[in-house]
Amino acid sequence: MNGSACPRSRPTFASVLCLWLVVSAAAAAQAPATKPAPPRTPPPATAARPAAPKTSPAPAAGARPRSERAVPFTVGETLTYDVAWANYLTAGSATLAVREKKPSYGSVAYYITAEGQPVSLLQRIYSLYYKADTLLDAYTLLPQRTSVYSNENGRERTKTTLIDQAKHTATYEVRTATLVKRNVTVPAYTQDLLSAVYIMRAIPLNAGAKMTIPVTDSGKVMRVQVTVGQREPVRTPAGTMAAWRVEPRVLGADAGAQSLALWISDDARRLPVKLAAEVAVGTFTFTLREATGAK
Repeated sequence: MNGSACPRSRPTFASVLCLWLVVSAAAAAQAPATKPAPPRTPPPATAARPAAPKTSPAPAAGARPRSERAVPFTVGETLTYDVAWANYLTAGSATLAVREKKPSYGSVAYYITAEGQPVSLLQRIYSLYYKADTLLDAYTLLPQRTSVYSNENGRERTKTTLIDQAKHTATYEVRTATLVKRNVTVPAYTQDLLSAVYIMRAIPLNAGAKMTIPVTDSGKVMRVQVTVGQREPVRTPAGTMAAWRVEPRVLGADAGAQSLALWISDDARRLPVKLAAEVAVGTFTFTLREATGAK
């Protein structure tokens, strides 16, 4: 993947947290100047929380009412992961959460967030905090708007992408001490890194399936090819689950990993239960510790 998305010069934890999102995006093919230390709570709403219209338009006269897509997740669901690396049994933690469902950009959308940071020992070596969010349209399961806030040793950055799925365009902004903005052409059915985690959960997985999807990140579009393997038992603190093994690959780019694998539970909840990423300094593993509010 391009350097602005998962920069190799950054700490390994940050890179692999980014890889977690890339891997999840691939599975959806089935269908961080000196400043204060980073916060341990989500950044202010203006940094990452999308604004949205307060009402949704009524259907046009004579138009057939739209139906929301069936999904295996619901508002209030929170998934918490332990991150292991090298001699650190728990090098960090990550959380995925469905915060609310609300009128948004002329439709209705799920507001979903992902947060990650190292444990306190590693924070003392290199302070790091990441938060991503997305607005996932409840009718199309396509992202409307996505943003990523990062604070790496006091270096803050907010990247935002507003996607017009009908016009196949996106407006990308990155804000540090300055603001850079540009327009991007995107293919049909383009996903963002976080929304794809949840879209993937709503689509059946079949052994042997292979496909390629477009994913937008950091003002660029990449193609991700994913291969679905067999079901395997996966042991986690949340229990042992049968899960599909999914192996993605970013085409025409280097994602910074020698191998990647993601496991999705084969049950009604369709939980992303584990991620393994082998990189130059060792293997990172994200393992589901707790699932609260899940269906």
